[in-house]
Amino acid sequence: MGPNFIRLSLGAFALLCFAQCHSTLCAQEPKPGVCPRPAIGSVVPEPEDLRSQNGVLKVDLTVRNGLESDGSVRYCYVYKDGSQSPTLRLNPGDLLILNLKNDLVDPHGPPPATSHHHDAGANSGKSADKDSEACNSSSMTMTPAATNLHFHGLTIPPICHQDDVLNTSISPDDPAFEYKFRIPTNEPPGLYWYHPHIHGFTKAQVLGGASGAIIVEGIERANKQVAGLPERVFVIRDQDLLNPNAPPSKSEPVVPKMLIDRDGDAANNGTGFGKPSRDLSINFVPVPYPDYPPAAIQMKPDERQLWRVVNASAITYLNLEVLFNRAPQPLGIVALDGVPLNYNGKLGDFVDWQNHLGIPPGARMEFIVKGPPAGVTGLLVTRTVDTGPGGENDPNRAIATIAASAAAPEPSSKLADAPERLPPPDLPWLGSVTPTRTRRLYFSEKVLDPNDPNSPTIFYLTVDGQTPAPFDPHSGVPNVVAKQGDVEDWIIENRSNELHAFHIHQLHFMLLDYLGRSVNEAFLRDTVNVPYYDGKALSYPSVRLRMDFRDPNTVGTFVYHCHLLEHEDGGMMGLIRVEPADHPQSSAAGANGLVLP
Repeated sequence: MGPNFIRLSLGAFALLCFAQCHSTLCAQEPKPGVCPRPAIGSVVPEPEDLRSQNGVLKVDLTVRNGLESDGSVRYCYVYKDGSQSPTLRLNPGDLLILNLKNDLVDPHGPPPATSHHHDAGANSGKSADKDSEACNSSSMTMTPAATNLHFHGLTIPPICHQDDVLNTSISPDDPAFEYKFRIPTNEPPGLYWYHPHIHGFTKAQVLGGASGAIIVEGIERANKQVAGLPERVFVIRDQDLLNPNAPPSKSEPVVPKMLIDRDGDAANNGTGFGKPSRDLSINFVPVPYPDYPPAAIQMKPDERQLWRVVNASAITYLNLEVLFNRAPQPLGIVALDGVPLNYNGKLGDFVDWQNHLGIPPGARMEFIVKGPPAGVTGLLVTRTVDTGPGGENDPNRAIATIAASAAAPEPSSKLADAPERLPPPDLPWLGSVTPTRTRRLYFSEKVLDPNDPNSPTIFYLTVDGQTPAPFDPHSGVPNVVAKQGDVEDWIIENRSNELHAFHIHQLHFMLLDYLGRSVNEAFLRDTVNVPYYDGKALSYPSVRLRMDFRDPNTVGTFVYHCHLLEHEDGGMMGLIRVEPADHPQSSAAGANGLVLP
């Protein structure tokens, strides 16, 4: 997975140019110690909570990168007190004002030219009209030192200063850029997250640690099973291997053959063991290969907590279990991708008890955990994920011990004990709505030269009937045109031999069918796995999704893509334009979708 793919974008061209720098134009080396990390085996710290006050949360963050002792480049969002990646806590209807200053250093070349996208605030010296013009410019600057923010999962407009990732690019010499938007009053209460989304360079920044959690408060109002519970936020990230040349642990079975993909990463060997493609960390506590010394989580004996887990990995899948004496423990799922499972208004205080939780990159899971009894130490692990013959290796490994102690500190946040019940959603349940049309899309990959084992791979996400092409951030031509108010079914096929994770911005969807079997999930997602093609089946693996364009905040132009970020950077992304409800139906919709009677 993730070979040296071709990026047909300005970002690739800029990176190529920077790689050829000479003398005074050569790379600036990031300073060491800028983004410090906890020691291996540390107690898992809690991210700092920043809570809205009187309906407003104002945050100033600086994004930085620094050189680690292993030679890798780390990224971090730094708050004014020096803490990293704070959790942003807001209520529905609250206003978020986030000023982001870019202090990145480009490790591949000279400082980038000034971006065309500046702050609309008082320090920018620009009028609102000029700022609006710049934000909608087609000349977006894409370099390793440019950045922006995506507020993953939130149903906010895809426009500049809110959740635009197509035209907003902040350069190091720009003033602080202001993100300013209101959390919709009907936003489901749950776990969301923020991360950069600068095309061509998203993987490097997220893999380096640029991510943080967002909580829309009130999940106890949707499901009283969690009322009064202490809560923990765990951001699980991946990172480059700290010990890439180490042999596997002697405690593991011998892997017959160590497979390497075109990027030099450990490829899926199908055994559940061997070198992983990336190390993991939990709230920045690293858990490195080959021995995976776990981080430490402290709980009071038999204590029930709500765990809110973000898979903020760039490419690594999670398959979480909690073990006591090697036995998997029940985990009570209450929300997925920021939406309570009972948000359809029909399930009551529903909890879905499972013993393992599959979480693809970008996805979130919120679940009830009961701590181990006194004298027992539990273990949080991730089990192997079969990513396909073309995928990277995600083996079995420990993440953290769970120590039971009466002296364990109380989590910093606790849900309300007697919450007022959340009103039911205004719109009919998505599963009861007849779709306007059905569209077909497919993931595919192409090796540029099949006879060359080192040949690059091109990644595609194509609307059926269109010609496969890597995403072009400057074309401006949407692959899909939809209308606000409509509901559509999308069938997503995987014609490649590796697992992909489909994600769309600005909305959630319902999973109807998986591998041709009806599931009709009574809850919503924003990220879903699409199984890989084994080369033998008579049809390609697929999922059927019910897409919800009823919210007016979906109006605009935004993207859908594979959330394995090297695939996204490499072109596995498409563009959708949602037109206002009163806009005449575009002829493009007929070309992209089958209109149903």
